[in-house]
Amino acid sequence: MDYYLGLDLGTGSLKTVLFDVNGKEVAVSEKEYPLYQPQNGWSEQDPEDWYMVSIETMRNVIRDSGVPKESVKGLGISGQMMGAVMMDKDGQVLRRAILWNDGRTSESCEHVREIVGDDLFMKYSLTPARPGLTAAKIQWVKDHEPEIYEKVAHIHLPKDYLRYRLTGVYATEVSDASAMQLLDIPNRKWATEILEKMELTEEMLGKVYESHEITGYLLPHVAEATGLTTDCAVVGGASDNAAAGVGTGIVAPGRAMTTIGTSGTVFAYSEEPLLDPHKSVYTFCMPIPGAWHYMGSVNSAGASLKWWRNNFYPSDVEYEEINEDAKSSSIGANRLVYLPYLNGEQSPHFNLTCRGSFVGLAGIHTKADMTRAVMEGVTYALRDIMSGIQNTGVEVDHVHMCGGGSKSPFWRQLLADIYKLPVSLPDMKSENSAALGVAILAAVGCGAYTSVVEACDKIIKMREEVYTPHEESSAKYDRVYKEFDDLYPKLKDNFKSILQL
Repeated sequence: MDYYLGLDLGTGSLKTVLFDVNGKEVAVSEKEYPLYQPQNGWSEQDPEDWYMVSIETMRNVIRDSGVPKESVKGLGISGQMMGAVMMDKDGQVLRRAILWNDGRTSESCEHVREIVGDDLFMKYSLTPARPGLTAAKIQWVKDHEPEIYEKVAHIHLPKDYLRYRLTGVYATEVSDASAMQLLDIPNRKWATEILEKMELTEEMLGKVYESHEITGYLLPHVAEATGLTTDCAVVGGASDNAAAGVGTGIVAPGRAMTTIGTSGTVFAYSEEPLLDPHKSVYTFCMPIPGAWHYMGSVNSAGASLKWWRNNFYPSDVEYEEINEDAKSSSIGANRLVYLPYLNGEQSPHFNLTCRGSFVGLAGIHTKADMTRAVMEGVTYALRDIMSGIQNTGVEVDHVHMCGGGSKSPFWRQLLADIYKLPVSLPDMKSENSAALGVAILAAVGCGAYTSVVEACDKIIKMREEVYTPHEESSAKYDRVYKEFDDLYPKLKDNFKSILQL
């Protein structure tokens, strides 16, 4: 039997999962690495950590599985989006990578808007200049670290840096490149007009592939270190959210996905590269030729709950006490609202200076109330995005849920009630959906399936259990959601002025 690897390069860890050709999980290895925050709101990682962990976890799964190395035909990489890895002409990293949730780029975003113009950004990237996207991060390095920028010969997204280390190939693919603001999204190629304005070249960014296409093969020293062979193909892969979309079967109209990891994402399939007239969500390329998707992200989704756990439930590694406490509080968390903007926000506010807050806090509130408020607040922020997607005219009739948050039955029902839509999970470890998605892309690229849609139809199975919205609960959540929705405009200026204290 043939086997395929899925590498999920996340913000907190890298997870490598080995699947057989039928999508059955065979072995898993995961390892964390540091996150650096040299200033308030900044977020960086050392790309060397990603590489070292990728080697270790691949070696672990091959050893633990006992699968013959010749049977592992290919691998795909799922990656955290919107980052920037700066490299010199020899492929050496010049500075730590600036990550998707970094909050330093507001001024540089305005600078890049002046340089390029929102008309060009709207024409090609289908969104105005946004501070969270890669173009603003590139401009920040150019503006603030010119001595480093003058040495830059290659600029990569996180997963594409890992591809380079594994294969020696400078390349990217359409789904992840969509969030750089440098791609012509309708035509799935670099937007040369934007590149010229920013004084970038296609050679700096690498060749653009479709997500299932083979981009290279493992280098000899990588094959030896991991226990694989140099015949192991590396396909284009996908952004983490697009990969999870494939891994949960969001490959046809009407389907949407919510993933709750460090960030939280709502993702819906589209047959056309349509603009969001309200500019509240992104339109990106699907990892399927001729398909696109709407997407929006909450910067601090699972990160909010992890922050809460680390400070107030430090021994609750599996979040069991947290879930019990959340259930013990009432809908609306006893009239307490949490805004989950710990590190700025993406959709729909696109504001990196906003911050998290509890509103309505009183002497009656318990730790359980605050815990429930955190989980509700994250879910209200996800509803903001779902509403934005639905406002484009996309019809959503069912939501597939994945990511670490999907392990919580309480959160599954919470999502169904607040969305007012049925929620179900893949019949697998749903937190491994992104790894499965890129393993499917590898299987397609290596010829095991004729298309991504065919592979998903044969591999993805959903659990029989469906979480349906409770009408009475949904009505109560609607009242709290209205209060949640009204708070950001009222606090927006305060968030900014507080940072200037």
